[in-house]
Amino acid sequence: MGSSDTPRPASRTRASGDRDAGVDFSKTLRHAERGPSLRAVRSAALELLADFLPRAGRRYAVERNYDYGTRNRSNVSLLSPYLRHRLILEEEVLRAVLREHGRTAADKFVEEVFWRAYFKGWMEQRPAVWRRYTLDLDHCVMALGEDAALRGRYDKAVEGRTGIDCFDAWSNELIETGYLHNHARMWFASIWVFTLALPWQLGADFFLRHLLDGDPASNTLSWRWVCGLHTVGKTYLARASNIAKYTSRRFDPEGQLAAEAAPLSESEPLERVPLQGADPMPTGASFGLLVTEEDCSPESLGVHGTPAALLGLVATDARSPLPASKSAKAFASAAVADACERGARHFDVASVERTTQDWAAALTEWARASDIDTIVTAMPAQGPVNDRLAAAAPALAASGLPLVRLRRRYDVLTWPHATRGFFRLKTKIPELLEQIAA
Repeated sequence: MGSSDTPRPASRTRASGDRDAGVDFSKTLRHAERGPSLRAVRSAALELLADFLPRAGRRYAVERNYDYGTRNRSNVSLLSPYLRHRLILEEEVLRAVLREHGRTAADKFVEEVFWRAYFKGWMEQRPAVWRRYTLDLDHCVMALGEDAALRGRYDKAVEGRTGIDCFDAWSNELIETGYLHNHARMWFASIWVFTLALPWQLGADFFLRHLLDGDPASNTLSWRWVCGLHTVGKTYLARASNIAKYTSRRFDPEGQLAAEAAPLSESEPLERVPLQGADPMPTGASFGLLVTEEDCSPESLGVHGTPAALLGLVATDARSPLPASKSAKAFASAAVADACERGARHFDVASVERTTQDWAAALTEWARASDIDTIVTAMPAQGPVNDRLAAAAPALAASGLPLVRLRRRYDVLTWPHATRGFFRLKTKIPELLEQIAA
């Protein structure tokens, strides 16, 4: 996959070309005929939010399930890549939408924002889900090299050659744009599992490697939900009539889809564990601020004092044993670059970014060069960033470098309610909105 340990100043990174300066998807992915491209910078997120606000109320509730195709995304916000990387924060979006429409009219959109918190909080209390998924995926990838029939079916699916027009179109759209409408993701996953009889882990991996908003919790748990593993025994069956209706008859796979969706099962139940507590912010220490693709808003993280320096690291290549897409890697890299640039301006300090798989070496070298004795970062949820930090922890401890992870207030408020189904968190939304507004 290729990586470099060469440090790069944030300002230089932003000027170095499309790969790092913000990817322009205007030719392939628009929210309407005319619309802003999905550049991985905070300013683009704010532009998208302002443009979408008038449509975030009752119109969204009526039209949100329609997949009109790549040339018309006027019924959705396209904010998910920015929220996933926290180039824009959930609280910002919620406050703006509520100011524009009020609680009742904006109810459906508000719920969609909280689904992201639900998935993150649920998996954070069941970390074994991510560990099982990654182990199972390793076995599935090995099977691709050993089972020619499986490999053939898999290749047809990811290359858009199944003969199911809608599925093939979505497969190509995902690869070309890094995006799929949420309803299309559900149909795609159902067809992948129940019609094509492919392992769900390989489908979840295909999504995570290509989606610009590829989020370990939302992606893994959504695929598990389709399969009947998240809500045990309850599956999602893609139906031709539903696809025809909500694609405005662009597709009608009548007679091509599975008629039944028998739920998958697991041999061992999942144990819920207490949420891990955040670390206290150190006082009097010379600390450096680590920016990752999990949280690209360092200026609002709530650190006390001024960091001595900023370091940006990405873990997109750790999403899978297979290569992540160039678009997904470029979006995450550009998001971190933008965050480092903004953070450097906000704190008036130097920042660098590095592309490396060895986070322990990168962090210890950076701390030594910057005269730092503590590393502070936003607490990541389960996923590649958390895995990389966990792998680096022993070396950091041996070097006398404490790693302090700060949890955002939004996560502190929402995650404890993600204990079972979404309904429990949903009932808390009015109370949570009052707390967010306070």
